[in-house]
Amino acid sequence: MVEHSPKNSEFEPLTRTQVLVAMGGTATLLFVVAKLWLSFGKVSMLPVRFTPVDVALGVALGIGITIASSIIYRLWPAYSRSADLYLKLVLTPLLWPDLLWLGLLPGLSEELLFRGVMLAAFGLTPVGLIISSICFGVLHFSGSQQWPYVIWATVVGLILGYSAIATGNLFVPILAHIFTNFISGCLWKLKYIGQGTEL
Repeated sequence: MVEHSPKNSEFEPLTRTQVLVAMGGTATLLFVVAKLWLSFGKVSMLPVRFTPVDVALGVALGIGITIASSIIYRLWPAYSRSADLYLKLVLTPLLWPDLLWLGLLPGLSEELLFRGVMLAAFGLTPVGLIISSICFGVLHFSGSQQWPYVIWATVVGLILGYSAIATGNLFVPILAHIFTNFISGCLWKLKYIGQGTEL
């Protein structure tokens, strides 16, 4: 069990405003990079289709990633420490309604850039999938204790990228990403509220 004390964290606690501004700023930056890449890179982005089948696939994929993350959290202590450190930093100051933004902002902006533009630019091939997934993993590096979280984010990038290639639809990884972030955030907050840990 990770002891949540200032000594275990290499980060200063953030306020709710700081977290929301950081999420909004990062999302805006990723949107701008994606739009510039689309404008100057002659990239054909995957379409975004809303069909009942695609909604079901996105939700199922999000559930699968959430379950896999939960299993890895229990089996890999370095990952659980890394995830707790990252999630405590981001989620502690947020209110429950803010978790919608936690799902929507990264889910939309990161999928647009990494699966919508970068994967398409490097090619819908194993090489393109690996490059875009590694870049996605590196985006989640926020300190020396975060390498297990980066590895897991890279694996998730591979899963999301493969879903985009397999379905030919960017909506599937977008919905899976939003769903995973939102549910994971809710579960983490519930876990620590249930343990009586002050959030």
